[in-house]
Parts: sequence; C-alpha cells; structure tokens
Amino acid sequence: MADRFGPVLVPGEDDEATCEDRGGAREEPIRVLVVDDHALFRRGLEIVLAHEEDIQVVGEAGDGAEAVDKAADLLPDIVLMDVRMPRRGGIEACTSIKEVAPSAKIIMLTISDEEADLYDAIKAGATGYLLKEISTDEVATAIRAVADGQSQISPSMASKLLTEFKSMIQRTDERRLVPAPRLTDRELEVLKLVATGMNNRDIAKELFISENTVKNHVRNILEKLQLHSRMEAVVYAMREKILEIR
Repeated sequence: MADRFGPVLVPGEDDEATCEDRGGAREEPIRVLVVDDHALFRRGLEIVLAHEEDIQVVGEAGDGAEAVDKAADLLPDIVLMDVRMPRRGGIEACTSIKEVAPSAKIIMLTISDEEADLYDAIKAGATGYLLKEISTDEVATAIRAVADGQSQISPSMASKLLTEFKSMIQRTDERRLVPAPRLTDRELEVLKLVATGMNNRDIAKELFISENTVKNHVRNILEKLQLHSRMEAVVYAMREKILEIR
C-alpha cells in the first residue's frame, strides 16, 4: 500500500546544479547498494530497479556490517538500507558508510515509523527516510531525487518530525523566563558527545568511565532540563547557549 501523496521532497544545497542542470539524461546510471536482512525483499527490489534504465543495483548486503564493507568496495551513489537488522543495524552503519564512501547518500527504507529511528537516522547522516508501504515506482523516484541532491521523507514521518519540532520550540519558549539549570562539568562533557551522535558505549570509552555511569549522567541531564529525549537535550542546550556545537 503506497503513501497517498508520496514521499516529501526537501531541496538540498546542491539542488540547483544537478543532473545536467535538470536539462538532460545522466551519462552514467545511479549506482545503488541494497541492504536488507530479508533476501526475498532484496531480490524484489533488484527486479523492480532492473527495469529502470538510469538505475543500476551494483550490490547487496544482509546487515549493516556487510553494508559498510560493500560500500567501501563498490562506492555506490545511493545506499538503500533497512533500519533494523541483525549484527549491525542500518542507523549504526550510516556513520561508518559515510566514512568509507563519503559521496554515498543513504536512504532508509523501513517498516519502522518510530520518531526516534527517524531522528537517529537523520543525525547519523541519512538523506531519506521512507516507509516500506510506498509503491515500487516511488522507490525509483526517491533514488533519483536523492541522487539529485534532495532529501525525501515519507509524509507520515515528515508530519511527525514537524510536530515534534513545533512541540520542542513551544516547550523551550515556555521555559525562557526560567534560568537555565546548572549542569556539572562532566554532564556538559557527556552532552557534547551526545550532540556528536555518539552512543553510550562510545562515550564511556571516550571519557574512560563505565557505560552505566554514562546512562546515569544522561538521565540526570534530562531530569535537570525537564526533557524527554537526547535530541531535545541537545537542541535545548544549543538554544539556551549552555553548549555551543561547532
């Protein structure tokens, strides 16, 4: 079942000078790496995309770890990747793929409509977030759009994103008259690393403390700021100038 209105297009910074200035066909097909833990789904995508003259599936992978290796070898233009997979999930693999194949653009294609997955995917470097309910034609359209410098998010997810940001802004405005809570030096260190996209395990290694201690710091930060998520903590800290991310 397809989304009624199709994915939402978000213009990119390089949108004005892509695909031969929108005036002509590509000289080379868009090289796509398909990543999903279900072999039948991967095969189905390959069959569908094989009918698109300007799109070429150059490889496939069954999890995030394999996707990083394949991306390094194949240097695809687009990585079409599921969010939740065994061994290593798609969101966790995003950052590594961007390191080994900087020019690759990542589209998450998933059944997960969780806001947290959407936020984490965007923070990790994904350019698109599409639900698997979209039609096969829309998959090809999304690949072309992202290759041309746009971002794409399924309408239902875009709506959740906008709603959450509006809510965050409203909550922040309501607190403007209240002095910003005092965070300890260690809490500020943890918050800064959270803002870079690090998970608790990596933060623990960076600060030479236990992962449980990191969890306690994050919980204390959220309680002090009266927030509900890591993303809200970072946005609030930047807005209130508690922390400046460079």
